[in-house]
Amino acid sequence: MTDNPPSWHLRDLLADAGLEPSEASDQDPAITGLAFDSRRVRAGDLYLAMPGANAHGAQFAAAAVDRGAVAILTDPRGVELAGEVLVPVVSSQHPRQAMAAVAQSFHHHPWRRAPMFAVTGTNGKTTTTLLLEAGLTALGKVVGSIGTLGFRLGGQPVEWTSSTVTTPEAPDLQHLFTTMLDAGADTIAMEVSSHALALSRVAGTRFAVAGFTMLGRDHLDFHRDLDDYFATKATLFTGDPLVGADARHAVVCTDQDWGRRLAGMITDRPLTTVGRDGNPDVRIVSSSAAGPGRQQVELDLRGRRIDFELSMPGSYNVTNAALALAMIDAAGFDAARAATGLAHAAVPGRMQHVPLGPGAPGVIVDFAHTPQAVAEALAAVEGPGCRVVVLGAGGDRDAEKRPEMGRAAAAAADIVVVTDDNPRSEDPAAIRAAVVSGTQGQNAQVLDVPGRRQAITRALELAGPDDLVLLLGKGHERGQQLADRVIDFDDVEVARECWTALTGGR
Repeated sequence: MTDNPPSWHLRDLLADAGLEPSEASDQDPAITGLAFDSRRVRAGDLYLAMPGANAHGAQFAAAAVDRGAVAILTDPRGVELAGEVLVPVVSSQHPRQAMAAVAQSFHHHPWRRAPMFAVTGTNGKTTTTLLLEAGLTALGKVVGSIGTLGFRLGGQPVEWTSSTVTTPEAPDLQHLFTTMLDAGADTIAMEVSSHALALSRVAGTRFAVAGFTMLGRDHLDFHRDLDDYFATKATLFTGDPLVGADARHAVVCTDQDWGRRLAGMITDRPLTTVGRDGNPDVRIVSSSAAGPGRQQVELDLRGRRIDFELSMPGSYNVTNAALALAMIDAAGFDAARAATGLAHAAVPGRMQHVPLGPGAPGVIVDFAHTPQAVAEALAAVEGPGCRVVVLGAGGDRDAEKRPEMGRAAAAAADIVVVTDDNPRSEDPAAIRAAVVSGTQGQNAQVLDVPGRRQAITRALELAGPDDLVLLLGKGHERGQQLADRVIDFDDVEVARECWTALTGGR
């Protein structure tokens, strides 16, 4: 990929972004880059000194200038913290929105160059984004994909140092857009998290289509409550000026009260509703098994029938596929032709089958880490044998959902092996105890097994050849976050290693 950053003069850049230049300086330096991490500043950069949870970026203003920053953008508090620096300091009452506006302008508004698709919701963002990629690729599009699984261009991974897991910070995101477009992308499909909306990471981006999957309990360590969480998601569809992201066309799944509520709020732009219930614009007529992990699906798209095969199990994945095709249709593309691309779409760590060989139980790895996702993963699988679930919960995150996750698992599984997920700075035993507390009163056998590898081994020991083991919570992740380090850990590979150890490689 090419990387030829544009060059602006500070005053022109600020004017294009709708910001006022510094009154304290008549300097107008050339800006050749943007940096919001003082350690990544290069000569000619505008240093974006943002307030943070633990520190204010302006505390490192002097270091940024020493590294070559030629100007600083911050807030009034940042101006005080920066002190006397020999470069212009620009202040904004809304620094994160200002940072996003500058990033948009610096990269000449990438959204104007190609249609961009945004997907938000608690569960289903990653799968819907990958299904969008598959459908658009079937139409001959070169798709740039951005989300939890990383970054892809034309189906190939893109090496990129990301500032966040799902939706990059605004300077990184706009740079990534530009890099993908310069390398040949003609469409972009991306996940948009609630954090990204709340923190203005996508501010200024005008999406062609935005889709809403569903809302469930998650991220209440960041949002005040579910209403606040929902209100943040809704800003993508209502054009909140402080968030600054917007979409020309909204596509909303309305099988849930939250989706119906959102649809009722959208009055100033085209709206497409998707679902099974009521009379949505895109109705899921039927779905039936078409082989292991495959389904045959029929949609009614405003009176037009679309039949296709989906390479994923579960009713919720049918909904994700319908949402993706409705978004493609909303952009003016051929949804029926796009649907042919869903027959071979695969999403790592999302209901991913892990074959272990003759005599082994079935194994599925899934990212389910909310109560609703756990319930849906279990509902998606059928078979004559027992269902054994390996489940944990993340540390330093919403603690109140932990018993609910245990309850959802124990309500549908025969055996629940409670273990460690990413404990981070918390006591793993305390997290497991919270999950176990929710399993009380259910019929499932419940085991508390510290150590995720040990738990996977125990689950495989308990399961027979006709049984199914579901490893939930980590999905595609390749590491486990412990108190002071991250260790290599991939549920797929560990399951294979544990089975080999149990059987002696036979």
